[in-house]
Amino acid sequence: MPSNTSPTPGTSGTPSAAGAAAAGAADHGGESPTRLRRAVTGPLLYLFILGDVLGAGIYALVGEMAGTAGGAVWLAFAVALVMALLTAFSYAELVTKYPRAGGSAVFAERAFRSPLVAFLVGFSMLSAGVVSAAGLALAFGGDYLGVFLDVPPAAAALVFLLLVALLNARGIKESLGANVAMTAIELTGLLLVVVVGAIVLARGDGEGVGPLDVPEGTSLGAAVLASALIAFYSFVGFETSANLAEEVRDVSRVYPRALFGSMVTAGLVYLAVGWVAPAVVDTATLAESSGPLLEVVDTFGGIPPTLFAVIALVAVANGALLTMIMASRLAYGMSDRGLLPRALGRVLPGRRTPWVAIAVTTAVAMLLAVTGELVDLAATVVLLLLFVFLSTNVAVLVLRRETVDHDHFRAPTFVPVLAVVSCLVLLTQQEPQHWALAGILLAAGTVLHLVTGGARGARRRRDEVEAEAEAGAR
Repeated sequence: MPSNTSPTPGTSGTPSAAGAAAAGAADHGGESPTRLRRAVTGPLLYLFILGDVLGAGIYALVGEMAGTAGGAVWLAFAVALVMALLTAFSYAELVTKYPRAGGSAVFAERAFRSPLVAFLVGFSMLSAGVVSAAGLALAFGGDYLGVFLDVPPAAAALVFLLLVALLNARGIKESLGANVAMTAIELTGLLLVVVVGAIVLARGDGEGVGPLDVPEGTSLGAAVLASALIAFYSFVGFETSANLAEEVRDVSRVYPRALFGSMVTAGLVYLAVGWVAPAVVDTATLAESSGPLLEVVDTFGGIPPTLFAVIALVAVANGALLTMIMASRLAYGMSDRGLLPRALGRVLPGRRTPWVAIAVTTAVAMLLAVTGELVDLAATVVLLLLFVFLSTNVAVLVLRRETVDHDHFRAPTFVPVLAVVSCLVLLTQQEPQHWALAGILLAAGTVLHLVTGGARGARRRRDEVEAEAEAGAR
């Protein structure tokens, strides 16, 4: 992993006046003063990203992938991993260069010098977060929960999101402590699928298809690319870690290691699951199930369905928790920069968590959960994030002209260029209804931005009038 360790152009060293002003005050290791608590260590960050990626959809969407790519699910995961890693390089550079809450919105603001562009990028990220949480909440209330309770998925999703919000509000340390346990459980579940699937195949009981078999009438390339769009959703989650930059200790050293280590770990697990699942269970059965990995475990026999259902529920819960942590921190960061209403920046005394941002993002996720479908929500998340990733990959090149006064990671120049190409390719795979939902969310965001900007301007004019009146009185 290339890192910035010498004062070369566009990296660290003695900053220019403009660069220093842009970078802001920073202490040792690039850690800026913050109102948030620096409680996130390297291992916690690794597990945060790993838990968010592992819980971001594979437990619910691998069946949908099998219906599209047949036995080549593993290849779709490989393509999606490479595409995700390209953009991860840009995040590693920008997060370690500008370690502030707000993530992609902060990068866009610095690179493009446009409040509207910064807002739309940040709001796309925020929308993707709440849409993703809504989708995961529906997955929680599907076939996995159905093993225990016969309740409407939408009702279960609402209760689930409320519980996630309460844990999020309790504190980042408590939330990430829960993430450690849940990540261990969900990783165990996926490894169980791989082991069970391998045993079933070894004894000749597999009922699925070969690793390169695709549905009739579809070429391997077309099937893999279409499935890679869904697979990409299973890798999104790494970008949420950018919004924890203010809460990470020694961010310049810790962040790249945790980011790439967790993504490679998740990628290897996904490749193994993508190989065995469609080989063990016929793709039609996988595609029709909202708990496809449960179908794989059932073929082995002897493992209680309740055991794996618990593991899957924990995995989905972990993904939703980490996604909502991101969304609330992003809303807080955007509020802190005047891009969203100031009320979203209120912090709970004692706990030091952004409680208003948590409440608002949870309410929006609840609304989406009762009005949307899992697959459409997942695809819309990818669409929104592709715009965010395009912005970030361009921003990393634009911001090479700025220097900062601390060492940071630096990506090879060709990597963000390839990342832009990969995002454009995935955008061509989106369907009209996903563009429509994303458009509605961004239109609502634009209205909110204009209202917020108007209120901010009114406050500024009022302050100027009061200052002039006070000066006249003196």
